[in-house]
Amino acid sequence: MSDKFFFKGRKTPKPKHESFGYNTKRAAKLGTQAFPLTLTVTSEARRLEVQALLDTHGLFAKLDLDAKGQEDLLELDAWLNKPKTTSFEKKPNRNEACPCGSGDKYKKCCGQ
Repeated sequence: MSDKFFFKGRKTPKPKHESFGYNTKRAAKLGTQAFPLTLTVTSEARRLEVQALLDTHGLFAKLDLDAKGQEDLLELDAWLNKPKTTSFEKKPNRNEACPCGSGDKYKKCCGQ
């Protein structure tokens, strides 16, 4: 006889996952204490200005002062100018009142 009528439970145990309870594929967030931004400035006045900007946004960065080199604030600009997600207004359902204010249902007024 087959054991499918008498056996209750799994024949093969459920496998344990490698990353049980821990997300191993999480990306490191730039600008935190663990992964600070790497910025280069050319003057002490500019360093104070950038440090004030970092403090207002709650970011951490490793600031290097290099008077003869070029200023490198690319990581900071990328963090501050993140693109915004676009959202659209929800279209009213057919039987709801029309948003134009006519008092008719949407399907009879603007939804044609």
